[in-house]
Amino acid sequence: MENNYTVLARKYRSQDFESLIGQDVLVKTLTTAINTGRIAHAYIFTGIRGTGKTSTARILAKALNCLSSDHATSKPCGKCENCLAIAAGQHIDVMEIDAASHTGVDNMREILDAALYRPTNARYKVYIIDEVHMLSTSAFNALLKTLEEPPAHVIFILATTEIRKVPVTILSRCQRFDLARVPVETLKKHFAWIAEQEKIELSDGANELLARAADGSVRDGLSLLDQAIAQTGGHVDEASVLDMLKRTDCGTVVNFMQTVLSGDVNAALNKLDEIYNNGADLTMLLNDMMEWTHWATRMYPSLRLQDATSSPYTADQRETIKKINEKISLNTLSRIWQVMIASVPELQASGNQKQCFDMLIVRLMHIADMPSIPELLKQQDKEVVQQKPAEQPKPVVEEKKFIEIKTSADLANALQQARELLLYSYYSSNLEIAEFTDGHIKYFDRKDDKEFSKKLAIWLKEKTGKLWNLEKLEQSTNQETISEHAKSEITSDPMVASAMDLFKDAEIVNISK
Repeated sequence: MENNYTVLARKYRSQDFESLIGQDVLVKTLTTAINTGRIAHAYIFTGIRGTGKTSTARILAKALNCLSSDHATSKPCGKCENCLAIAAGQHIDVMEIDAASHTGVDNMREILDAALYRPTNARYKVYIIDEVHMLSTSAFNALLKTLEEPPAHVIFILATTEIRKVPVTILSRCQRFDLARVPVETLKKHFAWIAEQEKIELSDGANELLARAADGSVRDGLSLLDQAIAQTGGHVDEASVLDMLKRTDCGTVVNFMQTVLSGDVNAALNKLDEIYNNGADLTMLLNDMMEWTHWATRMYPSLRLQDATSSPYTADQRETIKKINEKISLNTLSRIWQVMIASVPELQASGNQKQCFDMLIVRLMHIADMPSIPELLKQQDKEVVQQKPAEQPKPVVEEKKFIEIKTSADLANALQQARELLLYSYYSSNLEIAEFTDGHIKYFDRKDDKEFSKKLAIWLKEKTGKLWNLEKLEQSTNQETISEHAKSEITSDPMVASAMDLFKDAEIVNISK
């Protein structure tokens, strides 16, 4: 059977500049350019999915070729032969090309060869290249010259969600427009209008959830609305949308975070079990908890950013958040945010998300209880002041014993005995000792570590009781390092040489004394 149903995202696709929602700057610029005759030869539209890139390209193509006027118009009629054909994607002179399936240089050459011929039924031959970032390097290079100086009857309109992947040489030849995410309030008005046109009951709570879940994308929001209508039969309420999205309502999230921050582990885990058993998606729950933490931070009194009218919470819920903020510190909110951010990949990689989430809640509650560093310092100072002085025996001052280092080998042994493994390893493996006297070392550092000499000088001063002059050479002296010298000595031993001959490709890795 023929399916006559058209999804909302296609049925209510913008057909003119006036119906293009959420892109006021773009609309103003393009309409002014058309009205003043300042029409560019190439445009590029970029933005997230569902903000109107392809729709804007079609509207612009209609504006350039509408038959209701003898020149380009910013108000295409939408009823003439050209407008109807362009809206249906069937106009012979307006070609929509999917760059994802036409990536090669041969495809681009076909387009450029066809661009040389004048349009058949329109004023302009318009090429709309969608997802242009998918073109190959060769295809981009083939497009460059024509894009810069196309025939007078050709307009290029490029669209992409990945503007960073488009070469700068292409961007410099186009007028760029960044399509913004559509605000939640704008989406809500649009969805409410569509629900009215479709004679659908859409509650304010459900509309709010759909608009926020759309994340700035009109198409995503309409797809969700379509799904919600199909699920409920035309009576879309908050509960049905929450069930469809597997999300927890804002009130539940606020109460859950209040329980978590109260310190009652048993109550928090029981509440989590209840939310989980009601079918909540734990990934979405974590996102909701992060959203709560963000808004609680924005509403914290000391930040003086308490205007939270754009938050997803009701007035009563915002009052609850303010009361929670009176009992916790801004430092606590910052710490639990960091823990939740770190838990996102853990939750995605976990084989059992519920177990992972249980442990996350326990971790959050312990971190919330931890005092901040300033509080710990204050507490420590208070304890020191309150502590009564006690009679203590006079400490026995031991005379510090210094060691004597006369050769490079002495220094290596001293470092090893003092368990200064990092200094020893670097010294024995990377330094060519050109001269070594008491208090003076002349050396070449193969790795040129500027901090090593400082660390070694401090250690020598502490152990020998005198200042050492470490003179660094700029060129290699072709001397063996301590490690290389030790290997040379050991391999010169006849017994070791015989052992090495017995095993093919054997090498000495380390020498221990």
